[in-house]
Amino acid sequence: MLTTIGIILIVAGITAIILKSIFKSKDSLSWINTNKGIKVIVLGILLTFLNGMFFYADAGTAYAVQYLSGGDKMTTTQGLKLKWWGRIIPLSYETSIKDIILDNTSELPQNNQGIYNRKAQKWEFSDAIKAEISTSVIVGVNINDEAVFLNMADRNKSEAKLIFGRVMPNIDSAIKNTCKLMDAQDYISGQASDFDRYFRDQLENGMYQVEQYYESENSNEILGDTTTVRKINVGKSSKQKKFRIKRDTNGNIVRDNSNTLKQYGLKIYQAQVTGIDWESSFDERLDLQKNEVAQTQLEKQQAEREYYRAKKEVAKGESEKAKERARLEKIQIQQTIEAETAAKVAGFNLIKEKKQYEVEQFKAKSKKVAADAQYYENAKLVSAGLTPQERAEWEYKTAVGVAGQIKDLKLPSTYITGSKNGSGDNLLNSLIGADLAKKMMSKKK
Repeated sequence: MLTTIGIILIVAGITAIILKSIFKSKDSLSWINTNKGIKVIVLGILLTFLNGMFFYADAGTAYAVQYLSGGDKMTTTQGLKLKWWGRIIPLSYETSIKDIILDNTSELPQNNQGIYNRKAQKWEFSDAIKAEISTSVIVGVNINDEAVFLNMADRNKSEAKLIFGRVMPNIDSAIKNTCKLMDAQDYISGQASDFDRYFRDQLENGMYQVEQYYESENSNEILGDTTTVRKINVGKSSKQKKFRIKRDTNGNIVRDNSNTLKQYGLKIYQAQVTGIDWESSFDERLDLQKNEVAQTQLEKQQAEREYYRAKKEVAKGESEKAKERARLEKIQIQQTIEAETAAKVAGFNLIKEKKQYEVEQFKAKSKKVAADAQYYENAKLVSAGLTPQERAEWEYKTAVGVAGQIKDLKLPSTYITGSKNGSGDNLLNSLIGADLAKKMMSKKK
């Protein structure tokens, strides 16, 4: 800006001096004089001088300053900086590169410092299906290593050359290789994440070297569980040419490192596919395929339903069989327990009767022993005779008995005796004897 102003002032000063010298006699140019023209020229030279000496560094931008003396320097901070009439190469910390799918009404956004947009291109997948692919890539420069940064700036001269001459060709190569490795059918069948992974890996570490091979296209599907071999033949097998990543003898990926972003110290912060616009023929085929897949899935589900229905019936029969077996086993166990219980009760009763029998035997033996002992004692007493003490006891008991009999005896109030004076006879003895004789006679009867 200052250079432009300075050049304008220099041109204006020179013009004023020339006009004054040509039109000296005209009063309308009296305000113009040589001194003023010289002052304007000096001011313009001063502004041009100052502009070549300083520059303003914007935030988020790294600068490679190349001096007239031949040296260079990296500047990463913002503000007013000295460049000593040297050259500066501004490079954004992070640069966004987008491939955008455009329709008939949309326009491509304008490019700015750090933002580059281009129309998405058509790419061919392994199965010859073409599609426009939109991508979003964010590239960052290396500001931690000054030597690498200055070398990259010196080789590319400007940010535009770096992006259009280095980054975008690498993006194109990564998309092309990734499309070779995948069918369009594979992409829409769930391998979109693999596409993003291959795409970013090649930008970061170098392009894959690919090799072609042939693979059987059709294969048999297994229906039902894995324990039963039930296959559906999907048609006659054919071979299709495909590509895969080339690997060395150790299994490592073989890459083409002739032109990689890594050698410029660039880092990939983001690399992904944001959209795909398939060719119209593939869209039509997708619609037909969706209907076919839906019909196939329906038939497959019906076949599986029949398969599992048969298994259900078998399982139901096994369940009923197990239920009946359990019922019979329960009855069997109940009868077995009852029989075992009865056997145990009978055994306990037998033991009880046996014990009772033994007790009665012991009781009988005890009575017999006691009777024998009494018999033996009586025999001994009879054979030995009564002792004086036993005789006295017997006599005492006899007297007590006699006294009791006399007590109960009823004698007549009048009696006749044969004695003359009543002393020669024993009347009491006679009465007692008569009463005893009467009782003895009554007992005999």
